[in-house]
Amino acid sequence: MEKDYAKIRAEAKLAETRSRHREAMRYLTISIVVIAAVLLAWQLAVQLGLVSTRFFDSPVGVVKTIITKITDKKPDGGLLLQHIWASAKVVWLGFLLAAVIGVPLGLFMGWFRLCDRIIRPLFEIIRPIPSLAWIPIVLLFLGIGVKARAVIIFTGCFVATVLNTYTGVRSTDQTLINVAKTCGAGNFKTFCKVGIPSAMPMIFAGLKTSMGSAWGTIVAAEMLASSNGLGYMIQMGRSFGKVSLIMAGIIVIGILGFISSGLIDLAEGIVLKWRPKK
Repeated sequence: MEKDYAKIRAEAKLAETRSRHREAMRYLTISIVVIAAVLLAWQLAVQLGLVSTRFFDSPVGVVKTIITKITDKKPDGGLLLQHIWASAKVVWLGFLLAAVIGVPLGLFMGWFRLCDRIIRPLFEIIRPIPSLAWIPIVLLFLGIGVKARAVIIFTGCFVATVLNTYTGVRSTDQTLINVAKTCGAGNFKTFCKVGIPSAMPMIFAGLKTSMGSAWGTIVAAEMLASSNGLGYMIQMGRSFGKVSLIMAGIIVIGILGFISSGLIDLAEGIVLKWRPKK
């Protein structure tokens, strides 16, 4: 009898896994079809003259520019992979710094009333300030090196990280808190065993939002304060009137942002293995 139950459970689990795989493949197919349709419409719009190539290059032209930039330093003086490395290094440095500082800060602010009362007024003053507003001050103290750009990225990621973490831990189910306290857990143990796990989905949502902000901020930072990177490449494309170079930089940033979000999704799946799969 037990063998029959074990066999039924194994078959049910296998059927569920297959169903999830089929659903994932269906969504992947839809995504590919949508992207292909957009690219085809874009290509046709340029070829039919509906859009001027002075302002908007075709997908084929952009791909050719990307391939050319792998081995050609003209006109900005750098290879594509050098620009990618320069930007990715700064983005991840600023992002990780924001995560290391912002996540614990958001957790403590959301759970401990004293921390909230002490830190939140200052945070609320800093929160509305756009990250680009910090650029002149950062450049004044740190120049135009990697550290300066990483600090600018940090300012762009920090607020979203703190707010999502704060919201996540504040949304902890009160029933779970009461159960933990009934079982004899103190406030700090309840925070560790209940509050932090409950906040994890919102923490990862904040990290993904922050990563998007990081790639958006790096373009402005490198346009104003850099001699390399994808933002610098885009700026040089504008200076030399090369629309294809500008669009190549934009497309590469989009791809890198997609990959970065995928890495965070992968980390989320590993950390939140306990969460029921949808």
